[in-house]
Amino acid sequence: MSTPGTSPSSSPSAPAPAPAHVAILDDEVDITQLLAGYLATHGFRTTQLHTGRALMALMADDPPDLVLLDLGLPGEDGFVIARQLREHWRCGLVIVTGRGDAVDKVVGLEVGADDYICKPVDERELSHRVNAMLRMKRLHDQVAAAKARLEELSTHDEM
Repeated sequence: MSTPGTSPSSSPSAPAPAPAHVAILDDEVDITQLLAGYLATHGFRTTQLHTGRALMALMADDPPDLVLLDLGLPGEDGFVIARQLREHWRCGLVIVTGRGDAVDKVVGLEVGADDYICKPVDERELSHRVNAMLRMKRLHDQVAAAKARLEELSTHDEM
């Protein structure tokens, strides 16, 4: 019989999966602290960032599973940052911004955001959206791995 949170096939010696890594990019320190604190209490590893340059450095060194991106960064274009993320990395991308105009929402999704949330953010809703995005990312990664394995097997069979 399994205990809550485990499956019957779980091994007590199996390492626990690493917590999902969420990067939070917002120029307002109080916003990143609030969101990071809330997500951390729900088991996420978080990194707080305040510039696009800092995000790009993180992407090169310790890419997160998901980025929460504010569009209103002083001296930077959040849409450009979103496009760069999509062009170079495979991570979930949720725009969390004060810009609620329909045009901004459409442009944000067109440049590659997976979701668009307007501030003020309900923390519970954000947590559920982050979990949903990570579920989709895991499924996408599993499909990509299965395709790669099938290609590998078909190449091997042709030899």
